[in-house]
Amino acid sequence: MKEFFTKTFYGNTIVEWSISLGIVLASLILAKLLLWLTKNIVTKLTKKTKTKLDDIIVDMIEEPIAFGLILLGLWYAIKLLTFPENISTFIGHVYYILILFDIAWLINRLFGALVKEYLVPLTEKTKSDLDDQLLPLFVKGLKVTVWLIAIIVGLNNAGYNIGALLAGMGIGGIAFAMAAKDSVSNLFGGFTIFTDKPFVLKDRIIIEDVDGIVEEIGIRSTKLRTLAGRIVTIPNSVFTNGIIENISSEPNRKIVLNLGLTYDTNETDLEKAIDILTDINKNNEDTEEKVLISFNAFNDFALNIVFIYYIKKDESIMKTQTKMNLQILKQFNENKLEFAFPTQTIFTQMQDKSTNN
Repeated sequence: MKEFFTKTFYGNTIVEWSISLGIVLASLILAKLLLWLTKNIVTKLTKKTKTKLDDIIVDMIEEPIAFGLILLGLWYAIKLLTFPENISTFIGHVYYILILFDIAWLINRLFGALVKEYLVPLTEKTKSDLDDQLLPLFVKGLKVTVWLIAIIVGLNNAGYNIGALLAGMGIGGIAFAMAAKDSVSNLFGGFTIFTDKPFVLKDRIIIEDVDGIVEEIGIRSTKLRTLAGRIVTIPNSVFTNGIIENISSEPNRKIVLNLGLTYDTNETDLEKAIDILTDINKNNEDTEEKVLISFNAFNDFALNIVFIYYIKKDESIMKTQTKMNLQILKQFNENKLEFAFPTQTIFTQMQDKSTNN
């Protein structure tokens, strides 16, 4: 029996294999115990604190730490065994990669939880949905970066030529950048909209002769609903160098109305017309108090009165114009102020035939 325990299998005795296996099992048990203690004791203690930060940290690091404890036990178990040099080197490289994997896993879990708890609520409070779309992209990009760093460092430790690998990735990156030039341009256009805020959702804007309401601001493009009810999708790169007219930002809407009265209208009636227009604007709750009225021209067919008034912000432009025009028509008719229309009077001169003879 003693000979059996001292017999060598793959360079190690049964006793050495047993001790190593025992260490691995012990590390698994300790890892399980750590998870139990964390969930049943530590978590209850952190819930009593006012801040959520400790709850997040404990919840996110418990599994990577338990995995790290297993790796530690595995390392001590392997150290007790004897392997050929090439196998020992290979095991060392794999172990180092596993450690980096555990660290990257811990960082990504912790970062993702902190973003979800603190940054996501902030983006939900903003009017624009661009930050809601950019934040997940930023988080994914950072997580991928962490994994890439872990892989590169691990491969470098395993003896691979990282310089040649990165050079190859650089050439591929240049080709990819050329192919994705438009996408990158659109992405920067999205950042421009997010940082400069030339408009927000539900604003009415004019860009590249497209007049519409902003329905959606995306990473690659922005969607406008035109006044005809159609959806127009515009690449965000257009907004980087394009001229944007934000109609919703205007404090009020200026309306210029030219009213032509017949040449039979005398100066008293012209003054009456100006007073009527002043009262109509004053009595309309949808217009600003300021108004400009002038008898400004002798046109070919009419005496022209220019009437400039301002519709208040957020009031219906078409409804207000309709109310103003109906009042003008009604009161001008009641006061017998006639609107002119194109007319032509021809004067002829009859010659006396007897005189010519």
